[in-house]
Amino acid sequence: MQLAVLKERRPYETRVAATPETVKKLIALGFKVVVEKDAGATSQYPDEAYEAAGAKIAPTPEKALEKAQVILKVQPPMTKKDGGEDELKMLPEGTLLLGMLQPYTKPELVEEYNKRKVTTFSLELLPRISRAQAMDVLSSQSNLAGYRAVIEAAKIFERAFPMMMTAAGTIAPARVLILGAGVAGLQAIATAKRLGAIVNVFDVRAAAKEQVESLGGSFVEVDSAESGDAAGGYAKEMSDDYKARQAAKIKEVLEKSDIVITTALIPGKPAPRLLTADMLKGMKTGSVIVDLAVESGGNCEGSVLGEIVEKEGVKIVGYANMPGRIPTDSSAVYARNLLNLLALCVDKDSKTLKIDWNDEIIQAIALTHEGKAVQIEKGAK
Repeated sequence: MQLAVLKERRPYETRVAATPETVKKLIALGFKVVVEKDAGATSQYPDEAYEAAGAKIAPTPEKALEKAQVILKVQPPMTKKDGGEDELKMLPEGTLLLGMLQPYTKPELVEEYNKRKVTTFSLELLPRISRAQAMDVLSSQSNLAGYRAVIEAAKIFERAFPMMMTAAGTIAPARVLILGAGVAGLQAIATAKRLGAIVNVFDVRAAAKEQVESLGGSFVEVDSAESGDAAGGYAKEMSDDYKARQAAKIKEVLEKSDIVITTALIPGKPAPRLLTADMLKGMKTGSVIVDLAVESGGNCEGSVLGEIVEKEGVKIVGYANMPGRIPTDSSAVYARNLLNLLALCVDKDSKTLKIDWNDEIIQAIALTHEGKAVQIEKGAK
């Protein structure tokens, strides 16, 4: 079995889909691994480390893809429309492509995969079941995004996080508001608490309250009987009445907050708008907002992808690809996610590809197979 690891070419992407550690294990599964030159350079994994692990280094993507049966990527392949190298036209017919393929934001690529009869597995669509936890790329990447968001906020915030008792007086602790208590939000709580901040947390899912409080955060509750709990632990879109109550409550807490981390996402839909321009007027000068949902439209009005902008004296951080700002670790866990998934697709005795199309994990993540689209609509769970 031949497996190719390509260098990522999309803007803001610094991660890589395999590391020297996982290359060794992929070879043990029966794969011959070819890594494109400098694929791991931005993640601090040099070509020499891949070679030492047993991989062959290919000078170009075309060479890396020759005879490839499996292709590992982080982002979807580039196309002519993206203004870069057209990776789609390089994909060998009948190959298996694994990555975070963004079927909701890039549905036009599905037709292209079908034209080339490429089988595609989109890992964002993994079901939230215990068997899939070791393959869950959303959790592994969101965990690091939540951590990094607080670190970025601390860097931009021009005050200290913890309370400090000094001879010259007491420095008050920073107050952090986290909107969304999913994986990213929970890690943001833990990180902000370790830095000494007072942390308040809002989430539409009532089930999140216990998790928030277990990490030392205070749960902000909206006066409503409506719950945002949806299947699989995801959040659902709320009614207009709830949104109005939610906005009023958030505005109240915002006035006392120094830092806000927004993480709210709804699968398959634009990110919910939680912070409006009017809300920013009541915030303290020098406050910082980190919008982790900026790539899906943003939770904060006025956030700009890839930039820091200032409005009403508040700095709004719209960094793209937050996990990519900590690429060595995010690549390491992402590569392990892919390795664990591939282990499901290999016959250990014959060391050949053997995909079980009746497996609920495979059924959930399959986008295309043999020139046909496969149940994309099942991705929003």
